[in-house]
Amino acid sequence: MAYQFDFGSLWEYRGVIADGVGLTIRLTAVGTVAGVGLGIAGAFARTSRSPALKAAVGAYVEFIRNTPFLIQLFFIFFGLPVLGVKLSEWQAASLAMVVNLAAYSTEIIRAGIQAVPKGQIEAAEALAMSRLQIFRHVILGPAMRKVWPALSSQIVIVMLGSSVCSQIAAEELTYAANFIQSRNFRAFEVYFVSTGLYLILAVGLRALLKLVGWSLFRRRRHV
Repeated sequence: MAYQFDFGSLWEYRGVIADGVGLTIRLTAVGTVAGVGLGIAGAFARTSRSPALKAAVGAYVEFIRNTPFLIQLFFIFFGLPVLGVKLSEWQAASLAMVVNLAAYSTEIIRAGIQAVPKGQIEAAEALAMSRLQIFRHVILGPAMRKVWPALSSQIVIVMLGSSVCSQIAAEELTYAANFIQSRNFRAFEVYFVSTGLYLILAVGLRALLKLVGWSLFRRRRHV
C-alpha cells in the first residue's frame, strides 16, 4: 500500500512545536550572549603575559574542542549532581551551550586579535594606555570585525547542536518532534517539518547576525 502523507495531523500539535521552537531560540540566545562574552574574556586571557592563565584557558579550550558536545552535556546534567550541583534540564542545556561556544569563540576571537596590526598596539602603548584599555579600545573592535563571519557560523552550528539537548529531556524542537512522532507515528511528516524549521532558524539567525555585524562595525569601517 502506498504511503499516504498527512501533514494536517501535525496541526493539533502546533503548540508543542511552537514551544520547542521557542526553547531552541532561548537556548541559542543565552548561549550566544554568554558564550561570546566568555569567549572575549578567554581570548584576552590567551593573549595575556601570564603563562599560568594562558595555559589554564588553553587547556579548557582544547578539552572542549576535542570532546563531543553530547558528553559535555551528560557530564553537566548527570555528572555534576554527584558533586552536589543539581541543574534542571533548561539550566544544564544552557550551561552546556555556553561552555561549548565559549571555547570555540575564544580561539576564533584570538585569531582576530593576532591579525590586528602591531603598529596600532604599539601606538596605544606609547600613549600610556593600560593593557585592558588597549584591548577594549584598540584591539577588540577590529578583531571582532575580522572574525565576525566565522563567529556567526559557529553560533549557527551551536544552535543546530542544541538538538542534542533533547537527550536530557530539554523540551526544544527535536524533543518536540520526537514526542509528536511517538504519538501519531507520522515520522516522515514530523521530521520533514522539524528539518524545515531548523533550516528557517539557521537562515534567520545567520541573517540576524549579519545585520548585527553591519550595525556594530559599519562606523569603524569609515574611521
